Amino acid sequence: MEFPDPLLRGRLLRRYKRFLVDIALDSGEEITAHTPNPGSMLTCLHPNAEVYVSRSDNPKRKLAYTWELVRSGASLVGVNTALANGLAAEAILAGHIPALADYDTLRREVRYGANSRVDILLEFAERPPCWVEVKNVSMGREGVAGFPDSVSKRAAKHMAELSAQVRAGHSATVLFVVQRMDCRVFRPADDIDPGYGQALRAAAATGVRVLAWQAEVTPWGIVLAAPMAAEL
Repeated sequence: MEFPDPLLRGRLLRRYKRFLVDIALDSGEEITAHTPNPGSMLTCLHPNAEVYVSRSDNPKRKLAYTWELVRSGASLVGVNTALANGLAAEAILAGHIPALADYDTLRREVRYGANSRVDILLEFAERPPCWVEVKNVSMGREGVAGFPDSVSKRAAKHMAELSAQVRAGHSATVLFVVQRMDCRVFRPADDIDPGYGQALRAAAATGVRVLAWQAEVTPWGIVLAAPMAAEL
């Protein structure tokens, strides 16, 4: 996935009101950008960190800028959670994820469960459909990518709904899209949200497949590059 226009570089000033961030661009201009990330962004909010934003010319937008990347240590990190589903779909359609290959159709945002929408539904006439829930991972601690970075009852509910699809005879997968390059393994962040860790392990026990894929993150684009070990 390439960014349609060159990103603008700057320095992080502060994040506030959850979805707002103030940034000092290299040009000297100070801007307020949208932060498309509902989590705590733990390990991503380093004072004066190098950041990258995209700019939209859409006059209907309240904020022209969107925060896309931040440097954490030696790694760039993708903080735009809205990109995770697209990255996953792009990799699946290209056949890069063997466990999710060889399906005829890919549909996104399909209703299922208790008033939920699954991120991706894979279908093939000669075998059961595969329901895929995509989770964006931006948190990294000492080489370990972790999810979630804040308590998320909604994410735990998704695991129960995937388990229900398996019990119904379908296939189900949770795919963790790790948008940083400095981690070697994925683990649920039990210290932050033990309920989600329990829900993930319970889902895996019912037959929900757990996958983690690491992205290559650059100022020009992001792509899912390689599988990562997932330790539950």
